[in-house]
Amino acid sequence: MVDTPSLNHSMNKAIKHYSSMFFLPSLKKSLLLLMLFCIGFIGFCYFLLFLSFEGLIYSLFLGFSLFSSTLILDYFISNYILRTDPIYILRRTLAVSIFCWLIWFIFLLLGLIFSLIFDPLIWLKIALLGFAAVLTFRFVIFLSTSSLGTIQRLVSSFIQPLANILILIGFWETMFTSIYFTFFPFLIIFSIISFFSAALFLFLIDQIGKKNYDVHAIPLFRAFMLNWVAGLNAPFEKFLEKLGKNALIEVMIMKFDSFKTKAAILVPFVHPGPFKNIGSSLLPSQLKYEFEKKFNCDACVPLGILGHELDLASQTQNKKIIDSVIDASNFITTESVASPFVKINMENITASCQIFGKTALLSFTLAPETTEDLPQELGFYVRKEAKKLGMNCSIIINAHNSITDKKEMDLSLITLKAIALKSIKKALSLPHYPFEIGIKTVFPSEFTLKDGLGPGGITSLVVNVAEQKTAYVVIDGNNMVSGLREKIISCLKSKGFHEAEIFTTDTHAVSAIVLGSRGYHPVGEAMDKTLLIKYILDISRDAALTLEACRCKCVKIQVPEVRVIGEERLHSLSNLVDLALKKAKKLVIPIFGIEGLILVSFLAFFL
Repeated sequence: MVDTPSLNHSMNKAIKHYSSMFFLPSLKKSLLLLMLFCIGFIGFCYFLLFLSFEGLIYSLFLGFSLFSSTLILDYFISNYILRTDPIYILRRTLAVSIFCWLIWFIFLLLGLIFSLIFDPLIWLKIALLGFAAVLTFRFVIFLSTSSLGTIQRLVSSFIQPLANILILIGFWETMFTSIYFTFFPFLIIFSIISFFSAALFLFLIDQIGKKNYDVHAIPLFRAFMLNWVAGLNAPFEKFLEKLGKNALIEVMIMKFDSFKTKAAILVPFVHPGPFKNIGSSLLPSQLKYEFEKKFNCDACVPLGILGHELDLASQTQNKKIIDSVIDASNFITTESVASPFVKINMENITASCQIFGKTALLSFTLAPETTEDLPQELGFYVRKEAKKLGMNCSIIINAHNSITDKKEMDLSLITLKAIALKSIKKALSLPHYPFEIGIKTVFPSEFTLKDGLGPGGITSLVVNVAEQKTAYVVIDGNNMVSGLREKIISCLKSKGFHEAEIFTTDTHAVSAIVLGSRGYHPVGEAMDKTLLIKYILDISRDAALTLEACRCKCVKIQVPEVRVIGEERLHSLSNLVDLALKKAKKLVIPIFGIEGLILVSFLAFFL
């Protein structure tokens, strides 16, 4: 089996790292948390310094003032300063502020303890340290994630902590003498130190990508943020286009015609990844949609025999593939006979084959064991051997229809080759008859990308040969929970189908959508399986009702100069996340520790 677990593992780790950054509470919860910190925690700290009725009133006013200031400035930042930044909606600026208040509260709590033991002014001094910590954090966040100009990012970082520290100092003056002019120089000095500490931290992380992969880590992170949060694919795809290379891409087109085009099986030798709407992740559904629109028929796009060697670098490359397929599909179909559908089992491998004229339609599955990417060498070998047996064209499909939590099986390529040839020879040995084709597609409204169903929906292609009725069910998803394939096939057979096979497109449009160990749900994991099977049975029945005599033909086209991002580069980008995080962990203590020592020294010697 192709050695892709390391790539899949690194990509899943990268997706998990990114996805863990995007938990976002509702607006209502954000407001309640903000109120809890400002009025509850911060106000309470202030009250403990001045245990009196007057102190209680002032503490409530302080908390309300901080709450109002934070909310108003967050609204101003998200709706004016960062208005054109799709990341920073009000909920997200509030989430940043809540975390900032958590940091600041820790400092204020420490200040409270020391001020009760020593001098009350210590509380305000440590509050100033909290101001610097919060400002540093905001500089790191806004400078690394916002795609707007430097001035806008700096103002967004600075304006709110400044307003809040001035409020704290102002309320302090209600109990003590004026200290504004004493603290003002320190606000300037601390702000400068915070900025340079954050800038140094980000610069050193950024150099990790430049040094190892010739990619700046921070802009890459920012591009991913724009995709994750706002669904913008272009910023991230610019990196893939830059890192990619040109390749010659093959696509197998098998078209079935009656008096007009009835159905099509389209198999591009492109991996539908890497995730979400990036690269070729949406290619199966996009190709299906555009082909159906042009030829007024149903089509399906199962997965070929390949791995992450050929992910398209951008949706621009998708269009190049789609346009080439449509332009090449106006050919005349000539083959009118087919063999019955055959299945061969050998060493936990199942190969299915059906011959249409001079075309072999062959698929592999390891179900109920994990069926992931299969080696390209297998496809090359089968096509070459099938040609020796008289086949003009071979479509070889990875059913990609079972996944477990166990490690993938170590498969012998020799066994895969042997079972492939055995199934082709068996299909060739059977009598060939005229065939009928029926096809239907459904788009279940109950299932979404988060549930593991892509926009291509579920398609059932039914083939009837000499009273043998076979259903090819193609689901636009990324693999399927173990055991579901067998259950679907059993249900189809109970409804009168003699044979069936279930396929997924391996679309990575469902990846990096949800939190979890994989970053996606395989088909059936988050779906109502009973409802899913009902949909499959219904469309297979409806497809059988549309059966009509057809002719077919398979052609192979080649699309030149397609920009792809290979396995090695994807592996590098995925590992960059881990490297950056490890570097960040190493830098946190020395950079911010030194920053803290400098700030404490200023307070100790000059205030």
